[in-house]
Amino acid sequence: MKNSPPVNTKSFKPWLQGSLAALALSLPNLASAAASGPINLTGHGIAITCLVVFILAYLSVIFEEKLHLRKSKPMMLASGIIWVLISVLVTQQGLPTESIEKAVMYDLEEYAALLLFLLVAMTYVNALEERGVFNALRIWLVSRGFSYRQLFWVTGTLAFFISPIADNLTTALVMGTVIMSVGKDEPRFAVPALINVVVAANAGGAFSPFGDITTLMVWQAGKVEFFGFFSLFLPSVVNYVIPALLMTPSIPDHRPEPVTQRFKMKKGAKGMSLLFLITIMLAVTFEKAFHLPPFLGMITGLSLLMFYTWILKLRTGGYIERHKKAHERKYGHLDTHEKISHAEWDTLFFFFGVMFAVGGLSYLGYLQLLSSSMYGEYGPFVTNVIAGLMSAVIDNIPVMFAILDMSPEMDKFQWLLITLTAGVGGSLLSVGSAAGVALMGVSRGQYTFMSHLRWSWAVLLGFIASIGVHWLVNG
Repeated sequence: MKNSPPVNTKSFKPWLQGSLAALALSLPNLASAAASGPINLTGHGIAITCLVVFILAYLSVIFEEKLHLRKSKPMMLASGIIWVLISVLVTQQGLPTESIEKAVMYDLEEYAALLLFLLVAMTYVNALEERGVFNALRIWLVSRGFSYRQLFWVTGTLAFFISPIADNLTTALVMGTVIMSVGKDEPRFAVPALINVVVAANAGGAFSPFGDITTLMVWQAGKVEFFGFFSLFLPSVVNYVIPALLMTPSIPDHRPEPVTQRFKMKKGAKGMSLLFLITIMLAVTFEKAFHLPPFLGMITGLSLLMFYTWILKLRTGGYIERHKKAHERKYGHLDTHEKISHAEWDTLFFFFGVMFAVGGLSYLGYLQLLSSSMYGEYGPFVTNVIAGLMSAVIDNIPVMFAILDMSPEMDKFQWLLITLTAGVGGSLLSVGSAAGVALMGVSRGQYTFMSHLRWSWAVLLGFIASIGVHWLVNG
């Protein structure tokens, strides 16, 4: 579902697809007052056509790599078609058309908050990538002289603890690049290590509001308090450790060839890294202390980055043309607005399509019908586990968005359960998460759907065990 990046510093720009990790999303009051139409509209032929349009669009997203079609295109088209059909249906039924405008504006408000949040996150990651922060981390890890088995655990453990801050996709790509740098000639190490990183990054992102977009959705919807997510720490550890222990005996224990390459970050890299952490703290502070949407904190943090780059420019004579070359040599190319223009717009427009398409199905009553049939008949526990398994095939973002739009009556334990299962269920298949899809590109053909599938049984055991630990610890 994500583009496959090559193995170089340019590959870090697709980090921002799908989930930003590190970061971000703001969907205020997602579950409240969802605009939905009468439930009897679901049986109408036009409503069924809307459902078919959504399914076809999402199938094209799943097979994005085969079709060579960016995922945003079919989803944007589907959202437009769905709402046009809804307008025709409402007119035919003699229903008030004001409800359509209200529903669309509701979705627009949610998307605007998401857009602003993600734009700031993407700008920071692009700036840090240009400063060489992630490349320096990769070279430092490669040069430590670890054995293959040690590197297996080092990269996995780092992925687990970095992803709660830097997003599972970002983390997986950094660790994946390290793995391929030292293990490209040793597939017995590379394939299990890449699977391990996918599992670790997804598990680590599940216990932090900033670790995955789905956790941010639940947080912003007010279903779980900010610090409430950390009660998923032990289930997440179990989800990562069990598959890692099962894969460890297959990892060779000799050492790879040492790497002596040196790399120096550009001026301002450490300062930007600090500002990135401050910006995340601002987002939390704005929400917790001032009861303001987190995207306002992110925008404030972006202004700090702009002022910081301005100060760096002044050190070489400001904006005077004769100092331009000296500035470029010492500080590189510093332009925050240019970093904003390099945001992953395919991802942003994909989210637009998903939100408006799902919003249209909610208006027709499909989500309410699904909620009453699944949560009403099977109960929240079984339904939340099934939803987690579904996220191995269907991206967890629309799954979680649909559940939040349904807003079923669940206690904190169940909301934490769906957060856990939706976050780690994608690890079951290589195409089940943004991290897995991206690493298939980094691996140069070594890490594939089938190579991951051979270890899916171990990942499934970790999935089941994490649910059990959540039941024991938080139930």
